[in-house]
Amino acid sequence: MNNNMNLVNKNICLRAVEPSDLDNLYLWENDTEVWKVSQTISPFSKFTLKEYCTVANIDLQTAKQLRLMIDVTESNKVTTVGMIDLFDYDAINKKAGIGILIGNINFRKKGIASLSIKLLEKYCFTLINLHQIYCFISEENKTSINLFLTNKFEVCGKINDWVLTGNKWQNALLLQKINKS
Repeated sequence: MNNNMNLVNKNICLRAVEPSDLDNLYLWENDTEVWKVSQTISPFSKFTLKEYCTVANIDLQTAKQLRLMIDVTESNKVTTVGMIDLFDYDAINKKAGIGILIGNINFRKKGIASLSIKLLEKYCFTLINLHQIYCFISEENKTSINLFLTNKFEVCGKINDWVLTGNKWQNALLLQKINKS
């Protein structure tokens, strides 16, 4: 993806999934700690993820979702550190869900997630003309809640007993950001 797509800022670039992302996808999608927030319940095979890499770039209108990889450039070295998703894309009501993972733990708590959300938000609100983006986050996931609140998402609802983690039900918060322009 290029600068004209508003997906580059400072040292961060959001780009399409490539076959070379297979190892990172395999590692991150099969991390059972990530499963707790992603609602994944079974591992992904390399074969399945390899197939995904070949079809991941189907257009948003058709797939109703978009995954972008997060690249960080430091000292002329590019490192893929995570991924950010649009899902449940609704062209009629002009909305989509958003999710993010900084899978490389060495790059967490450095502002990369926040900058990536800002880039995706700009893409959503200026290029594909969405009215809103939203996410559901477990009340227990204070880090993610704070990330989205910092990016001016607003809590607009609470759903009781939404996520089962182990034997414990957790509530989820609905956060949204409305395109004011």
